[in-house]
Amino acid sequence: MAKTDNSSFEQKLFKAADKLRKNIDAAEYKHVVLGLIFLKYISESFTELYDKLEADEWSDPEDRDEYIAENTFFVPKLARWSHIQAQAKLPSIGQTIDEAMETVEKENKELKNVLPQVYGKANLDKTSLGELIDLISNTELQAENENSKDLFGRVYEYFLGEFANAEGKKGGQFYTPKAIVKLMVEMIEPYKGRVYDPASGSGGMFVMSEKFVTEHSGNIKDITVYGQESNQTTWKLSKMNLAIRNINSKFVSWNTEGTFLKNAHPDLKADFILANPPFNQKDWGIDILAEDGRWKYGTPPNGNANYGWMQHMLYHLAPRGVMATVLSNGSLSTNTSGEGDIRKNLVDADLVESIVALPKQLFYNTGIPACIWFLRIEKSNHGKEVLFIDASELGFMKSRVHRDFTEEDIAKIRDTYHNWRKGENYQDVKGFCKSATLEAIQKHGYALTPGRYVGIPDEDDDGIPFEEKMAGLSAKLKQQMDKEQQLNQEIAIELAKIGFKI
Repeated sequence: MAKTDNSSFEQKLFKAADKLRKNIDAAEYKHVVLGLIFLKYISESFTELYDKLEADEWSDPEDRDEYIAENTFFVPKLARWSHIQAQAKLPSIGQTIDEAMETVEKENKELKNVLPQVYGKANLDKTSLGELIDLISNTELQAENENSKDLFGRVYEYFLGEFANAEGKKGGQFYTPKAIVKLMVEMIEPYKGRVYDPASGSGGMFVMSEKFVTEHSGNIKDITVYGQESNQTTWKLSKMNLAIRNINSKFVSWNTEGTFLKNAHPDLKADFILANPPFNQKDWGIDILAEDGRWKYGTPPNGNANYGWMQHMLYHLAPRGVMATVLSNGSLSTNTSGEGDIRKNLVDADLVESIVALPKQLFYNTGIPACIWFLRIEKSNHGKEVLFIDASELGFMKSRVHRDFTEEDIAKIRDTYHNWRKGENYQDVKGFCKSATLEAIQKHGYALTPGRYVGIPDEDDDGIPFEEKMAGLSAKLKQQMDKEQQLNQEIAIELAKIGFKI
């Protein structure tokens, strides 16, 4: 009987696309594939509106303004997918796609310097490129889901994750695993307002925020996203990622100096801040920024920017805002170079709302365990308390090297947090969660490692009396010792047969 393939649509598509990669590095190939997926998406969106305009005698389907009015990218004839597909088998296909990307950028200023023009490179096999175009042209793309925006968003997001996995440590620089992003978004609930990510990578925090709003019957126009990224190729990925979701990326900026040295949104006060900044970043610019106004709770040491990122976010947090940031576990207990004093100042100012300890192996770029800090300027029901959640034992091994959360894991952490905030159905659970007072934290020397507060879970009582259990264990031990003695005698006999005595 033939084996049934239960792979998802995205998995099948990625497997097929990856087969065509051949000798090209994943880091380079991701731009080839994701660029084509983006071009196919905008071409389909354009064609859908084009057909409507063509059917209307009062409209001109080649009028660019008609598309601007409908918030749809205008795709020139040279870049339309029908033209690309017709040229797929020609040796000049690489040049054709590069020209298509160039014309799309010229017609849509928000895509200027965003689209990859790498298809004419000599190392890209043109036969494989033609096969990749045929693959992406597959009618299943339309049949799979009528909502092409959602479908292409899913495909793009899945491919980003798979390429991050293939790239390992480098992949982690542009991609935060979906489960972590989902957990953070569902905990801070960005329904309405300004959402900011100062290390925005490929835009995953914004995409998940958009999903959260739509899943809860909100209006995506009620949130505005602000971001900053120092890696230009990653910024390009994010611009395409957000465009597929129709998320306005006008305020998602790129500059080589980075967030500390060139703050792209100096006056921003955000309602929601979500970030996964670089862990333990060195040489972040203390020689220039030592007296910067962002360091209200203490100047971060030059050897580690963790508390720099945290204070940068606090500086941009609106009075009633909430922030969630992923940091390495070292941030919870370090006393190096004044970091302990900064943490003490944050705790004493009652800014720390919750700490979630994460398991190892969740991230692509590091195997070390990390944590999520939740901070609020105004803590409504729980002033002078911090909720500690130890999720370090949750999750499952998705592969030999990567762990992931299940939906149930995410729900367990999220609901514990929300119940605690509302003061409903919450109770401390030994080994998992604890609402600790500031006095308790002070007694622990301001260390915020959740394990110190939640304790070790009680072992389940099997109901067997101690005396009975010890009698059974003793009998088993005697059996094993008797067996050992018998085996030793047999070994001595066998050795004697060949002339050795013990």
